[in-house]
Amino acid sequence: MEQITKVWLGPLPADSPYVKPFRFYYVQNGKEKNWDLLKVHDSVSIVLYNTTRQKLIFVKQFRPAVFHGIVTTDGGNVDNVDLKKYPPSLGCTMELCAGIVDKDKSWNDIAREEVLEECGYDVPVERVEEVMTYRSGVGSQGSKQKMYYCEVTDADKSTSGGGVDDELIEVVELSIEEARKMVQQGSDNNSPPSCLLGVMWFLMNKAPKQ
Repeated sequence: MEQITKVWLGPLPADSPYVKPFRFYYVQNGKEKNWDLLKVHDSVSIVLYNTTRQKLIFVKQFRPAVFHGIVTTDGGNVDNVDLKKYPPSLGCTMELCAGIVDKDKSWNDIAREEVLEECGYDVPVERVEEVMTYRSGVGSQGSKQKMYYCEVTDADKSTSGGGVDDELIEVVELSIEEARKMVQQGSDNNSPPSCLLGVMWFLMNKAPKQ
């Protein structure tokens, strides 16, 4: 995952299947305004809990946007980046199992597929419970994400996971106490808000009572 030897920037192709930038114009209180937006896919995320070992299941992967943000905020140049000063591991994130909605299937079915492809657990769709729906990236994209919850056991494990095609995903298991540290005051995470929201929801609603 972290064996990255070269990075550089280039123009966004007009036919990108994932991101379409545009300018949105509107009139508010009689004044014309505009805002630059991105059209992206809606998505699903899944809070995954292995009841056999009482572990929350996360995925770790390299995110170019995170790496770019860290380097440029520090004053570095991504087109000529020093990979010793800025190791690719800086761009690795801890996230919930998730995926974009780009298939002609129900959102529940897509969530079930992501659990299998990314984390290796083969479960019936009936065990994938809907939790909540919210908007992500409200300043730039406003896409919809639906969060699910799924309990799995060791018996459900059918593959090692890790994604499909050229995805490089590491499955990470954390104890409830380890996950709790992610959302404690003062914590510093390379995780998206949806992941932290999922952890807090689990702790409030599903974590075994002590």
